[in-house]
Amino acid sequence: MSGGGAGKRGGWLIRALGSAVALGLILWFLPLERIGSALGRLSAPIFLSVLVAFLACHVVTATKWWVLMGRAIPWRVALRAHFAGLAANLCLPGAVGGDAVRAGFAHAYMRDGPRVAVAAIVDRLIDMVALACLALSGLVLVPAGNAPVGLALGVGGVVAALALATLVILPWLIPAIWRRWPHLPMGGLFLRVADGFSALRSARARIAVAFLLSLLAQAMLVTLFIGLAMSVGVALPWPVWFLTWPLAKIVATLPISLGGLGVREGTLAALALPFGASAHDVVAAGLAWQAVLWLAGGIGALTFPLGGPMSARIKQEAGEGAE
Repeated sequence: MSGGGAGKRGGWLIRALGSAVALGLILWFLPLERIGSALGRLSAPIFLSVLVAFLACHVVTATKWWVLMGRAIPWRVALRAHFAGLAANLCLPGAVGGDAVRAGFAHAYMRDGPRVAVAAIVDRLIDMVALACLALSGLVLVPAGNAPVGLALGVGGVVAALALATLVILPWLIPAIWRRWPHLPMGGLFLRVADGFSALRSARARIAVAFLLSLLAQAMLVTLFIGLAMSVGVALPWPVWFLTWPLAKIVATLPISLGGLGVREGTLAALALPFGASAHDVVAAGLAWQAVLWLAGGIGALTFPLGGPMSARIKQEAGEGAE
């Protein structure tokens, strides 16, 4: 096993341990019987409706990524790539994540690794900005005494700083480093990445459309979670969810768990508790949401080509990226 592969496997094990610890703490403080009772109230038609709508949200998300790449690949390929990446992100226990699989599809068509990488980074960043905007809009509308003002403003500040660093500082910093130390390796690759950031930053209309699509998709996801929460018995004003759910999702992106499992549910329960929610019911709604994610990932796996030259090419790209 290569050093890089061993490191990625170790990282996966650490995240698995993080999820196990988070779930263990949840079950330590919240009896499983009460969580199970809340899940028993979940309506099957509502769950299936949320699953279908969740898949529709990811059609919007795939379109956003396609727009960021300048529509350089066919939309149907972008859609298949996105859902294959969703499956990898949620279902595969190895080192190849959703972004690597999705990038493999795009690079097989475009043969432009830096452009694909830039689109992937900015895509993630735009989602974080959209989530922060939703959280701040919820913060304005909820009672001030119960709101996690410090957390919301802190998260918003970090996301804004990341956006500034990615789109403004990096395109200047990378060429400056290689001008100062021209013999550093991989200069051509990094300079092309810097050019990609500069070009995408100049495409303001493309970024604006992608941001609006992200805002729409994330707002739809919050609304779908509200439906699940109401089904298990959590009745909170919608601004509370628009504050707490995006914050929990941002916290869950930290590389300490498997796809946020355990961390997202625990964070959401802690944030919703001051507004009068039952922690058992919130965790139950979070676990139902996790089931939606897993099922959607399984459906996404059906989009991945099982054979043929395209499959071989994609697998080769993913394998090279994992080395």
